[in-house]
Amino acid sequence: MALSSLYAHKLRSILTMLGIIIGVGSVIAIVAIGQGGEEMLKSQFSGEQNTIELQYEPSDEELDEDPNAFFEAAFTEDDIRAIEDIPEIKHVIQSSTESSTVRHYEEETDGTIIGISKEYIHLKDLQISEGNHLTSSDFLTGSRSAIVSPSFQNDLFKGDDMIGKVIYIDSQPVEIIGVLEKEDDIFAFDSNDIYLPFKTWKNIFAQSTINEVSIQVDSPEELEIAGNKATDTLNRIHDKDDAYQTVNIEEIAEGIGQVTQIMTIIIGSVAGVSLFVGGIGVMNIMLVSVTERTREIGIRMSLGATRGQILAQFLIESVTLTSIGGIIGIVIGAGGASLVSVIAGWPSLISFPVVIGGVLFSMFIGIIFGILPANKAAKMDPIQALGHE
Repeated sequence: MALSSLYAHKLRSILTMLGIIIGVGSVIAIVAIGQGGEEMLKSQFSGEQNTIELQYEPSDEELDEDPNAFFEAAFTEDDIRAIEDIPEIKHVIQSSTESSTVRHYEEETDGTIIGISKEYIHLKDLQISEGNHLTSSDFLTGSRSAIVSPSFQNDLFKGDDMIGKVIYIDSQPVEIIGVLEKEDDIFAFDSNDIYLPFKTWKNIFAQSTINEVSIQVDSPEELEIAGNKATDTLNRIHDKDDAYQTVNIEEIAEGIGQVTQIMTIIIGSVAGVSLFVGGIGVMNIMLVSVTERTREIGIRMSLGATRGQILAQFLIESVTLTSIGGIIGIVIGAGGASLVSVIAGWPSLISFPVVIGGVLFSMFIGIIFGILPANKAAKMDPIQALGHE
């Protein structure tokens, strides 16, 4: 009887469910997008391919003497050779960065010049869209070859092909052999980056210091051991007291997780307000339905329907409305989250507990906001109800 009553008023039932659909869909989508964003951010900081980064933290005394000590390159080639001898370390990944003017004929722009080791390409997953990658021979010989970001095509070449062209970095000629793929991540931005073999970078800038160093091991279990041995070696070489440390990836990931969870909860709570509004809409329509069907309720009571049966009928109607609305909202929310994940380039994590919670919460909304109309119907005096016009 409850279901047939809803079917008899299809348009009203659909419009009543709309508030629940929007509320549940918004919550599901926001939670999924938030969790996907959290995983994406964590992956940017977590050690990929069993790697961990080394860092130098100058003491307060050093900072007092030189406020820029924190930003200066803290590793040397001797440091690299020393930590390469540690048995647990498979590869040492190094890079050095310098800003410089980049020129091609009369065109000129600023660029970030990055000197890298061979392993850096695989660690950072540098993908080539056209041309060739740097080879082992390029790294061994220090060839004047470079791979560049696609942004140079507009800044220096006015849209022309870049492969095989020569650019000048600090008046030093370098040939472009490859162009990197354009990043489609939502947080990506166009930057003028040039990647050179470290030997080439060192010759151009007459420097041998190294800005960033990461170590790679065969298994995650060896990361802590290798990291401790590497920092102990560096501190001993430079006669420092725990100045060289490993980056605590777990703390960074945990901090990111806390921030994104708080933001997801705040935004999800705002979206949850629409659920409350939708529940009020269900209660409003059910009250109207009770008023419209007063005479019907009186007839059923006169034929033997108990107050419990009348109460159950109207509760079933409200729970059915909110449950169907909740299921449709989950489908729409999951679809919206998947669409955003495709556009943003991060994973959409549809949480099974959140989906179950969405359905149960929808039913709970139906019960809570259906009690008042159902109770009003159940408490009607059959004689007065029969006389209602």
